[in-house]
Amino acid sequence: MERYERVRLTNPDKVLYPATGTTKAEVFDYYLAIADVMVPHIAGRPVTRKRWPNGVAEASFFEKQLASSAPDWLERGTIVHKSGTTTYPIINTREGLAWIGQQASLEVHVPQWRFTDGEQGPATRIVFDLDPGEGVTMRQLCEVAQSVRELMGDIGLSTYPLTSGSKGLHLYVPLAEPISSRGASVLAKRVAQQLEQAMPKLVTATMTKSLRAGKVFLDWSQNNAAKTTIAPYSLRGRDNPTVAAPRTWDEISDPDLRHLRFDEVLQRVSDDGDLLAELDEDAPAADKLTTYRSMRDASKTPEPVPKEIPKTGNNDKFVIQEHHARRLHYDLRLERDGVLVSFAVPKNLPDSTSVNHLAVHTEDHPMEYLTFHGTIPKGEYGAGSMTVWDTGTYEAEKFRVTDDPDDTHGEIIMTLQGSRINGRYALIQTEGKNWLAHRMKDQKNPQPQDFAPMLATEGSVAKLKATQWAFEGKWDGYRLLVDANRGRLQLRSRRGRDVTGEYPQLKALAADLADHHVILDGEAVALDESGVPSFGEMQNRARSTRVEFWAFDILWLDGRSLLRAKYSDRRKILEALAAGGGLIVPDLLPGDDGPAAMEHVRKKGFEGVVAKKRDSTYQPGRRSASWIKDKIWNTQEVVIGGWRQGEGGRSSGIGALMLGVPGPDGLQFAGRVGTGFTEKELTKLKKMLAPLRTDESPFDQPLPKLDARGVTFVRPELVGEVRYSERTSDNRLRQPSWRGLRPDKTPEEVRWE
Repeated sequence: MERYERVRLTNPDKVLYPATGTTKAEVFDYYLAIADVMVPHIAGRPVTRKRWPNGVAEASFFEKQLASSAPDWLERGTIVHKSGTTTYPIINTREGLAWIGQQASLEVHVPQWRFTDGEQGPATRIVFDLDPGEGVTMRQLCEVAQSVRELMGDIGLSTYPLTSGSKGLHLYVPLAEPISSRGASVLAKRVAQQLEQAMPKLVTATMTKSLRAGKVFLDWSQNNAAKTTIAPYSLRGRDNPTVAAPRTWDEISDPDLRHLRFDEVLQRVSDDGDLLAELDEDAPAADKLTTYRSMRDASKTPEPVPKEIPKTGNNDKFVIQEHHARRLHYDLRLERDGVLVSFAVPKNLPDSTSVNHLAVHTEDHPMEYLTFHGTIPKGEYGAGSMTVWDTGTYEAEKFRVTDDPDDTHGEIIMTLQGSRINGRYALIQTEGKNWLAHRMKDQKNPQPQDFAPMLATEGSVAKLKATQWAFEGKWDGYRLLVDANRGRLQLRSRRGRDVTGEYPQLKALAADLADHHVILDGEAVALDESGVPSFGEMQNRARSTRVEFWAFDILWLDGRSLLRAKYSDRRKILEALAAGGGLIVPDLLPGDDGPAAMEHVRKKGFEGVVAKKRDSTYQPGRRSASWIKDKIWNTQEVVIGGWRQGEGGRSSGIGALMLGVPGPDGLQFAGRVGTGFTEKELTKLKKMLAPLRTDESPFDQPLPKLDARGVTFVRPELVGEVRYSERTSDNRLRQPSWRGLRPDKTPEEVRWE
């Protein structure tokens, strides 16, 4: 992903971890993927960043003060010190974490307190940093951690362990009632000193480095208000992309405990959720009304101040309010995703195409404001009387809103239908919050460039029911918008590029739909011999005779926009159009729920499932939670043909296994796998592979240079199984993860699945 909301990723291919080849794009994607579980543990806290702009092999620096160039939308918190004032970013959202990734701020550090009403608040949790001195083993660290847990349990407090991703362990203790940072430090110090007395040969509570050899330094000092600790789920700036990873106490008892990489942590969260969920249950959760609430006192204003945002409606209601504040102006509010996107328009919307009026983008308002009228008391934000000037519905052709001060690409094109105002209007961002309101001429005929494909959000369909969701297959092809206008055909890619000439096989669509002017959304697919869409076949589509357009949505039909129609209604129209012949509309997947749909696509060999809310509207260019895509991971039996030396902390010495599938002349190289193992498994594998060592490669072709470096070949006798995302045209497995040995299989039984 090269952009998330208002954050644009630059230099995505820059390698930040040379030892593993991990790029800035992967770091960016990690912070987006981990946001749901990470944000609660940093929300409301000042964030200190440790940045490696040129990767971990180069110099790093800590950054506390937020630069003046930082985006305005980032929440801020200010701390006054004796030496001056420092303004920190406060990361309460996924978008904020995206900004962290874009900054190459690999490490996120926070204190144990949060801001309260703009001021430094009390500590909400206690942290212990178990720092191993020279010669201390992981087993000894875990012994000390268990002792801390017992002491905290004696006073009724729970303790949550993390492997720090660096050298030691972190232990977090949530406080039922917040206490001062000084109080938290005193309590933590007493625990450390008590353990020092009970375990003098293993524990020290003293910071003096000369006293730490052979001991665990139980660092209590990070509870000081002025100090910070690496945040849970933060990456570490080590040779490998390890993470400050929450663990279970059963794992802490495992003598083979090790630090985890970011891909392993993502898989754990997918499987088990947030192991620290109870640590910060009271964390402030930002939403689209956070700014609105912060500007109003519900006890003093008659305005609605709801605690929650309602579910998304049809995104088609508007209101214009006449607002007698310090100066008379009008407020335009447009329903969007559960809130009212709001603009202050001093002179109201223009009634002529010859003039433009200023519109200032303000904070989102709650849906209850659609009918609000009354007097806001003096001294409160927006004081003055407010009445409803007009209300009605609107239909959006484009809707892109941003507060980025450097962005001038915000645009709304809509048709208003009210009692006093009707017509087509454009709101165009000029700079930051300043926009122009322009009355447009009559509706023009739509072109594909006026629409952008609606995008799905990655997620799971496991809990979705067919009563509310429709399940479609996820096809392994290229997204297309098709404009078939009474015999004329134009095809545009997802990014709006005219690709009509690239698909000569689809010319027949123009004739098949010649009775209509229709704009369709769908996928160009190339079918394999089984009739299943194949991404490999798409690479050679110029020569393929089995390229088809599979339609899954309809945006326009014979002069009528269908964007505001419900999915279920659009689907009926699409199926009726296909009934006339020539247009392919794949059937919805069978079953009563998401798991049934996933099982069906697994059997069929499709790429995955796209679930669509039956009552959702079509939102051009938006990535919406109304569409959820869930991809399938495949499995493959493989034969081990060698192993490569590992780097970093793996005691076994194995960094990756070299995989193959038997062919007529030896193993066909299928790639290498370096994730999914435990240290215990790797140690066992090394013992099993040692007697199989050979100087002769079991592969039918020389290995690529990048893969061949440091390889020890073995006789192809051991069979295992891996999970992977997809198989490339040269039979390499993408994103493989080790699942285990298959002693019930012989190499002769292994085939491409």
